[in-house]
Amino acid sequence: MDFIFMLTRDDQTIEDCVELYESIRALPLRHVGFKDVGVPQETLRRLHGKLKKDGRVTYMEVVSTSEESCLRSARIGVDLGVDCLLGGTQIDLILPLLKSSHTGYYPFPGIPAGHPTKLGGSPARVAADTKNAVAKGCAGVDLLAYRATEADPLDLVRAARGATDRPVIVAGSINSPRRIRDIAAAGADLFTIGTAALDGSFYPRHGLLANQLKHILEACAATA
Repeated sequence: MDFIFMLTRDDQTIEDCVELYESIRALPLRHVGFKDVGVPQETLRRLHGKLKKDGRVTYMEVVSTSEESCLRSARIGVDLGVDCLLGGTQIDLILPLLKSSHTGYYPFPGIPAGHPTKLGGSPARVAADTKNAVAKGCAGVDLLAYRATEADPLDLVRAARGATDRPVIVAGSINSPRRIRDIAAAGADLFTIGTAALDGSFYPRHGLLANQLKHILEACAATA
């Protein structure tokens, strides 16, 4: 089990994302990401350049759910050169935009809505959407399991896992070692974490972000 550290809070990239990344640059983080909203594109470009210089796998998660906004975000991801584009549901429109790039696409299975995004849909719907996504050429899926409004989060993880052998990323609301153990047992490959680390709620007895991230790394290693 591994995680993607998202330089985000409340579904937006934090304004001082570049400076904050500098403060934790020495940590052995393999995966780092950001949202497509919250800061100007030029700030995202600066941040992404630093991440790639340090050899990180980079992720941009699409927050908007409208077709026009998702396509705009996909174009931004290609322009930046991110390794992985997360979110959205417009598979037939987004995949052609990524065709000439090295960016892998991980759409949302289920029925995402609102901001912050909630997820509707049953395990059967998530399984069907996952199968459809990978059949069309997606690299995996980005599952908002703990934002679910109609199903048990772990049932959704199991449904996605049973539908593909490609990566299943669990996005949002992973805020404790127990949840990491639970999603690992259910078959998730990666998860995103931002607010719980930035706010110090993952490990409340430590306040420094670097220490929060160290505890998250330890929790991931414990699932091996």
